[in-house]
Amino acid sequence: MNDSKVKITIKNNGPIRIEGADFEICDASGAVFNLNGRSAISICRCGHSQNQPFCDGNHAKCEFVSDVVARELPPK
Repeated sequence: MNDSKVKITIKNNGPIRIEGADFEICDASGAVFNLNGRSAISICRCGHSQNQPFCDGNHAKCEFVSDVVARELPPK
């Protein structure tokens, strides 16, 4: 992966994984989360994480199922 490019991966039955050298995650008001130097982070998709919006692995306990396959979006 190019270090300047951010990669977002939707994990089957799991979180959204964000990896890259330079990204930030903000709340609804625009305040930036302090990621303490992390260059990769996982965002919860199942809704059961006790550390929202970040994944804590609870998707496995709640048996979250969501397979994602890349596709072309319709035109804007």
